[in-house]
Amino acid sequence: MNVVVDLNRCQGYAQCAFLAPAVFAMHGEEALMYTPVIPEDQLERVHRAAAACPVQAILVGEEAGTGAG
Repeated sequence: MNVVVDLNRCQGYAQCAFLAPAVFAMHGEEALMYTPVIPEDQLERVHRAAAACPVQAILVGEEAGTGAG
């Protein structure tokens, strides 16, 4: 499963980095870095991070345009 972050929308609140540090990390105080392919054991954490994003900048799975079919 994949994840996409709208970096134009991201405001650097770092909730995602707190909830899923294996996938999301802050580089400096404002720049977000992330792994676009979610490891299976991190899927639940990434969904929580997406739900917690104050500006809803994180899209997971089909929403990220990576649906099967």
